[in-house]
Amino acid sequence: MSLFDSSPLHSEPPSVDKKRPLAERMRPTTLDDYVGQEHVLGPGKPLRNQIERDEMTSLILWGPPGVGKTTLARVIARLSRCEFLPFSAVLSGIKEIKAVMADAERIRKLGRRTILFVDEIHRFNRAQQDAFLPYVERGDIVLIGATTENPSFEVNAALLSRSKVFALRALTVPEVMTLLRRALVDSERGLGDLRLTASDDLLEQIAILANGDARVAYNTLEAAAAATRPGEALSSQAVEDATQRKTLLYDKSGEEHYNIISALHKSVRSSDPQAALYWLARMLEAGEDRMYIARRIVRMAIEDIGLADPRALEQCIAAMQAVHFLGIPEGDLALAQAAIYLAVAPKSDASYKALGDATRDVQTRVAEPVPMQLRNAVTKSMKAWGYGAGYQHAHQFEDAVNEMECLPPSLAGREYYIPSGRGMEKRIAERLEEIRRKRQSSEKEDS
Repeated sequence: MSLFDSSPLHSEPPSVDKKRPLAERMRPTTLDDYVGQEHVLGPGKPLRNQIERDEMTSLILWGPPGVGKTTLARVIARLSRCEFLPFSAVLSGIKEIKAVMADAERIRKLGRRTILFVDEIHRFNRAQQDAFLPYVERGDIVLIGATTENPSFEVNAALLSRSKVFALRALTVPEVMTLLRRALVDSERGLGDLRLTASDDLLEQIAILANGDARVAYNTLEAAAAATRPGEALSSQAVEDATQRKTLLYDKSGEEHYNIISALHKSVRSSDPQAALYWLARMLEAGEDRMYIARRIVRMAIEDIGLADPRALEQCIAAMQAVHFLGIPEGDLALAQAAIYLAVAPKSDASYKALGDATRDVQTRVAEPVPMQLRNAVTKSMKAWGYGAGYQHAHQFEDAVNEMECLPPSLAGREYYIPSGRGMEKRIAERLEEIRRKRQSSEKEDS
């Protein structure tokens, strides 16, 4: 029996089973119904053009959960009138891959195309990912992979080079609210038969709590609707019961979730502990997710303090662990302690800028081979080819400072990290200058 004998996706959508979860029932079937990802699906954007022209090539959809990766793959298959086969990296192995590929090859010979959708493609190992390559190259399948992990690290280079990566972003609050409104009025697929109403403020709170994940928002709405009588308005209590969290995250003066965390971040950056405590208290009292705050505080330590005070990151990781260990309200004190520490700590964004500069060079310059002196000569042949030639073991030199260049030739002498001179970075700057002098002195002696 063929893997494709079941009703293909490109046919008309089947009747809706109201027993399925709301998030599944509300999946859009056209691009016009699809909400979000305008940066890749807006008019004139490359991916939309590919879909509308039916010129699909293999692609990787990279983004957080609940942003529409699976839905988009299904829409593409329907519009391109391709066979659609969902494939889970969690449940399948090489044997299943080969069976599917054989069927896809047969289908191609009959003049029909197959879109193979691989969910969580990053969970496949290298050998499993390599098994797709010949079929992708021959055109037996159009591979659409979905992943929450960075494809550069989790997808084989060979497969990645044959696919176009599209980064999908978390849905915005207005976009999630649009989805919720549709679900409330849609009688065929949604909750329209219940004649429920909901205020914009309440829908906004559900959207904020969903944190960009449409599936979470739908699940919250469905649970709240189950606790509400037909024809009535959804209540804050119903949403609180569904989420086990307060619904009124922020007051009605207009501030939103991201505004408050931005205020906290900028107060820390401005070395204002009083303001940092105020904005932190606003978030805590509103019922914000403590681990979300902890993650953002860790980011502040890395982005705005860095090596000016290396202990800042330690303090924030400790605070995060304390929050996880103690819970509410005791863990809130750890967040307050971390926020105060960050606010009064010396500030530096030198490491933040350094990585940005290095990344720009990586993105805009040719990826040069690793210099021979930095390569390991694992075999005799590699040693004969010059691997490791010229390597200087630092511990064999005075103060462990050698003269060896570790950057590619075209970047020799490039400086990415330039200490700010504040806090611990003042000592780091002195150490870098000392290293520079020792190398210059050694070079003069050699000449």
